[in-house]
Amino acid sequence: QVQLGESGGGYVQTGGSLRLSCAASGRTFSGYPLAWFRQAPGKEREAVGVISASGLYTTYDDFVKGRFAISRDDAKNTLYLQMSDLKPEDTAVYYCAKKGDTYVRKWNKQESYPYWGQGTQVTVSS
Repeated sequence: QVQLGESGGGYVQTGGSLRLSCAASGRTFSGYPLAWFRQAPGKEREAVGVISASGLYTTYDDFVKGRFAISRDDAKNTLYLQMSDLKPEDTAVYYCAKKGDTYVRKWNKQESYPYWGQGTQVTVSS
């Protein structure tokens, strides 16, 4: 089992930046793709982006392309989400997740991820 814990959320003004972290304990997450999801009030959880097991490939949903960047440091068992040019519509609880297999396919499907963190709140003011 692996336990995931997000940190770094907070309150930021429009146009600002934040970096979220996701630390793993128990078993490591090396060798597996890792993703970020988010859930805004009253909305379904949605995929933000994924990083491959090697760290060489990332992809993002259209609403964050060019503004968000995912990276990982397996030596530190930590996943990151660098967010810039934040908008009020980015306000949400952000979750990290470890994929159940070693492939990036179906990366945007929640059911592909058996391991989740508890989430961290990001609030962007207008």
